[in-house]
Amino acid sequence: MPVPIDHATAARTEYDVLVVGSGVSGAIIARSLAERGLQVLVVEAGPGKELSVAEYDTHLTRFYGAAAKDNNSAYEVNPNAPMPRSPDVRGLAEGHPDSLSYLVQNGPYEMDSTYTRVLGGTTMHWEGKALRMLPEDFRMRTRFATGRDWPLTYDDLEPHYRQAERELGVSADVADQTFYGITFPPGYEFPMHGLPPSYLDTTLARDLDGTVVRLEATECTIQVRPTAQARNGIPNAAYDGGKGYVPVGAVSTHQIDQGERCQGNINCVPLCPVQAKYSARKTLSFGVRTGRVHILTQTVASQVHVGADGRISHVDYQAYGSTTSPEHVTGSLRATTYVLAANPVENARLLLASGLPSSSGLVGRNLMDHAYLLTWGLLPEIAGTMRGSQCTSGIEDLRSGDFRGRHAGIRVSIHNDGWSWATGAPYTDLIELVDDANAYGTALRRRVVDRISRQLMLSFMIEVPPEPSNRITVDGRYVDALGNLRPVLSYSLPDYTMDAVAASRRVSRQLFRRLGVEDRTFYDPRDPAFVSHQGEGYVLRGGNHWAGTHVMGTASHDSVVDSHQRSWDHQNLYLAGSGSMPSIGTSNTTLTLAALSFRTADHIVSELTTRPSVMLKG
Repeated sequence: MPVPIDHATAARTEYDVLVVGSGVSGAIIARSLAERGLQVLVVEAGPGKELSVAEYDTHLTRFYGAAAKDNNSAYEVNPNAPMPRSPDVRGLAEGHPDSLSYLVQNGPYEMDSTYTRVLGGTTMHWEGKALRMLPEDFRMRTRFATGRDWPLTYDDLEPHYRQAERELGVSADVADQTFYGITFPPGYEFPMHGLPPSYLDTTLARDLDGTVVRLEATECTIQVRPTAQARNGIPNAAYDGGKGYVPVGAVSTHQIDQGERCQGNINCVPLCPVQAKYSARKTLSFGVRTGRVHILTQTVASQVHVGADGRISHVDYQAYGSTTSPEHVTGSLRATTYVLAANPVENARLLLASGLPSSSGLVGRNLMDHAYLLTWGLLPEIAGTMRGSQCTSGIEDLRSGDFRGRHAGIRVSIHNDGWSWATGAPYTDLIELVDDANAYGTALRRRVVDRISRQLMLSFMIEVPPEPSNRITVDGRYVDALGNLRPVLSYSLPDYTMDAVAASRRVSRQLFRRLGVEDRTFYDPRDPAFVSHQGEGYVLRGGNHWAGTHVMGTASHDSVVDSHQRSWDHQNLYLAGSGSMPSIGTSNTTLTLAALSFRTADHIVSELTTRPSVMLKG
């Protein structure tokens, strides 16, 4: 449970570090600093009173009772700290008023990516993939003459990847994760053994392994590989030189505060029902136990102030007592060092609302996300769909190659949850069989089982390069219930990405033919995410992998932060998370932003003494 603290006491305390945001970046930085003697205040805009099973179960109960089960349906509607929901984008397309959507969409592409503003951040609805980036992803400009280079290399970040894998409790086997330049120190082991492939994975591997796919002049040989995941599996006794790994929370048959072993419930998003999947609440709980992490929830950071010396002087806040009322109190919080770790959208929104676009003018620009092309069909045999966590294996062989000088890299996930994301299965299957096929009784049960157990969906995750025109801005016409400026999104998909979309559809057809799949893929031109390219239409989904609004670099004129995520303009301000990433490659962003957070924590410690903070009188 968070250390009890009230706003009046917090306002009188000169903290070593003030962290805005309680997601994975904020949680890792807060815990790391507190364990080395620093006093930290975490400010979270959304609700969350306890780090307990009871509160977690409240979210689960709300999700089970929700009619529309999108990523954020587990959390109450909160106008004081609103968050985007994918149905709102579709609602806009159907002529509903803009007030339904927190994100103001300028287009031309209508993005349906989301994030969560509750205690624990977006790890309260993520899928759990924990992939390292490829070494070539850090050198896109040098290697492929596109995008931006990082001021870091893979080797620079590799030790922090290992820290992140420990913190998130990653289940994987090194042999399965060593490909396309990814290397590990001799003898390295993951904290937990890789989760076993699903029956669907083994069925596809039997028929797909060895298939040659051509991307431009590059021949890619397909191999179905297990996916590294941040969820409890079997602890690896060989981890840490034979010391082994103790999962966060006992591995038992009874639910306890921190989580059980993965049970393959398939409904991992938004919430694992047994807390086997990592969430930032686990990291926060360890920080709180030090006695040096205070948490204020339902507290919106509304303004960042700069002193005459160019350093951040204080942050204004609005604290509300109820999610159903805009009534709130205001105040200011002070620290020696400030960390904005909300997420790329909220970090940029807060800085721009505070009149801090950076000397480079790049705050909010170079926004990135992965574009997802979904393809689906019916296998000729029962393959155990709806068993296991959502994705236990994937195809990594389209992520690397010289073709990336022509179009984006691609990563393919094999979905154990059938057509759920694409069509709303299994609910839509039941409706179709009853309403359209007039099936009922024994025949209905038989047809439902036959349909669902043969469903296959492949999702193609396609990189989007940094484009200055893809951006978050603010506009005084758009405010939330507390009067805070809402984020305005301007976004398009470049040909570099769209050419990879077209290539992905060609690959899916080739793989479906190899598998004997009856292709059921259909892209509705009425969908707000429908795009046309070279005479063919596609529906593209967002990946919830926001990145790039405060990119890191080697100089202040063309980046916002340095390689430690410290602002070029304000020496006591750090902008943490995937917003600092100059490229996203074809890896889910969480493990990389976690690694960056450990690196940033080390730098903050090196800049600050560990003397106790002083309680101000008054």
